[in-house]
Amino acid sequence: MRELRIHGRGGQGSVTAAELIAVAAFEGGVFSQAFPAFGVERRGAPVQAFVRFDDRKIRLRSQVYEPDYIIVQDSTLIKDVNVFSGVKKGGIVIVNTEKAPDYKVPDGVKLITIDATSIALKVIGLPITNTFADGSVRRGNGRDQVRCAQECAHPPVPEGTRREEYRGGTPGL
Repeated sequence: MRELRIHGRGGQGSVTAAELIAVAAFEGGVFSQAFPAFGVERRGAPVQAFVRFDDRKIRLRSQVYEPDYIIVQDSTLIKDVNVFSGVKKGGIVIVNTEKAPDYKVPDGVKLITIDATSIALKVIGLPITNTFADGSVRRGNGRDQVRCAQECAHPPVPEGTRREEYRGGTPGL
């Protein structure tokens, strides 16, 4: 089983990103689940979302404590939250930032930085980074799930959301 934890802030689309990744995995032929964990529901509050995917049915129903992959949608969280907690050796951490890392990453963990905010602003004109970050995790995972993710980006696309926001994961690759 592979597990992913997404750190973001309310309104950044962390829960939506988890759902898109889970749907893409499921449509790609594996079992998956996605679920959030957050305190107060307000824009800007720290949020976590989780994804599991496996070739066998997933019966586990707890939070993800030792993820294989971590996405950090807002690098300012690194100073406030231990986003690297429990990451497995050999794991991949993807951080949305335009800056060079000034934090210590656990030994044996691969760090990928991407300026997803600039990509989002360029492609869709809004700082919505969730699909760009999940495009990066697909690349970091070494799996070509782009086609599947794009095909899976139909419902539940919220009404009024531009389709470009869900096709946006491709530049993250």
